[in-house]
Amino acid sequence: MLRSLFITKPIAPAGHVDAGEPVEGGLEGEITLKRTLTAKQLFLLGVGAIIGAGIFVMTGTAAANYAGPAVILSFVIAGTACAFAGLCYAEFAAMLPVSGSAYSYAYTTLGEFVAWFIGWTLVLEYLLAASTVAVGWSGYMNSFLGTLGMAIPDVLSSAPLDMIQGSIRMTGALINLPAVLIVAAITGLVYVGISQSAWVNAIIVTIKVVVILLFLAFGLQYVNPENWVPFIPDRVIDADGTSHYGIQGVIRASAVVFFAYIGFDAVSTAAGEAKNPQRDMPIGILGSLVFCTILYIAMSAALTGMMPYTELGTSKPVATALQNYPDLLWLKTVVELGAIAGLSSVILVMLMGQPRIFYSMAKDGLMPSMFGKVHPKHRTPYIGTVIVGVVAASMAGLFPISFLGDLVSMGTLLAFATVCVGVLILRRTRPDLRRPFRVPAAIIVCPLGAVACLYLFWQPFMEHWHLMLGWTAIGMSIYAFYGYHHSRLRQRS
Repeated sequence: MLRSLFITKPIAPAGHVDAGEPVEGGLEGEITLKRTLTAKQLFLLGVGAIIGAGIFVMTGTAAANYAGPAVILSFVIAGTACAFAGLCYAEFAAMLPVSGSAYSYAYTTLGEFVAWFIGWTLVLEYLLAASTVAVGWSGYMNSFLGTLGMAIPDVLSSAPLDMIQGSIRMTGALINLPAVLIVAAITGLVYVGISQSAWVNAIIVTIKVVVILLFLAFGLQYVNPENWVPFIPDRVIDADGTSHYGIQGVIRASAVVFFAYIGFDAVSTAAGEAKNPQRDMPIGILGSLVFCTILYIAMSAALTGMMPYTELGTSKPVATALQNYPDLLWLKTVVELGAIAGLSSVILVMLMGQPRIFYSMAKDGLMPSMFGKVHPKHRTPYIGTVIVGVVAASMAGLFPISFLGDLVSMGTLLAFATVCVGVLILRRTRPDLRRPFRVPAAIIVCPLGAVACLYLFWQPFMEHWHLMLGWTAIGMSIYAFYGYHHSRLRQRS
């Protein structure tokens, strides 16, 4: 039985578009996902997911609570770990252009049990990522409405639950209504189709990149170098035994801001809908990662230079930084609009990714077949899209951004580490496979990527171990009572 848990999925060479081989369509005439995405659209999907909560929300949280001005180093550390993982993702996505991301890669290299575990952590990643960003979106939307004299009362725009020293507390609020509404609206858009979603995303990405460049152009003029001193604040130990600042705080902040990099992972979930995945997936993954890392470092330097880092721990740190400068109040409104648009695109990409992971798992028999159904007209995994939207909206309406963000980072880091290990395993077990993109110096890059991701995973795990173990236990129960017995691969074997 133990051996059967680690049964691996056979790899069939994928069709190559440039050679005129078919890549669309399925066996026995079933409806399949539609291949419409180009390299440019994949790059924009990555940028759409990466640039969002990281710049508009997480930068301030990480600086105020953990790293101080050294949050700049935190982005460098997280970006380096992501670069290793991104190279591994690029090799897999070009070689196996299918939906499912790290789940599909683990199934072909490490076996079904590991694939299920990674698929379950990806649920944690994408589902809660959409909820997390929706909470940030709510903060900027309410700030913008406040400038118009139409602010929504806190009781209807704040989380009713909060996590304080490991226990859940009531805040007195009823629901974060704006967060619920934005998730519902974007779920409807994703339901309609991938082409429409990618087109809307391209417009939104253009808007938010322009807004960020405007902020850098004007905000850097108001940077006070004294706000960067000390660059790494002294370590502080809180009453509950946790600590922040110091080198340990910089590393802890790296795990927090890692949340900002999950966008290139989302690109890989769309591999089954790319026109020429062998060429375009590496461009989309690596291109968006490099572009966004540069913007993150510049943005964190500007924010911590414009005002003391201790004042940046809000749900809208960019707008908060601009409030101190009357000459930039016009830019505050522009930034709020850009953040509203930018965070919307992140939610869109996350809500696109999760149903497609469910789709892959359902096709393998590990999830109920309803998740594998494709809409006859829109050709999207519509049932999974609706279910994901309902759950994400519920989480966004109930929990605060800091709690959700830590859990997202944990799921992301585990998935990234698995992909890094999987590349090395497949190099040894299937050297015959065609690899349109190869990780350079894989014997060095892959282990470094896995170690870096697991080390960053350990940072939030020390605080939230009981939640992570509880989530894992639920997932293992579903696999034991459903997935194991309905596995199509095992039935064929």
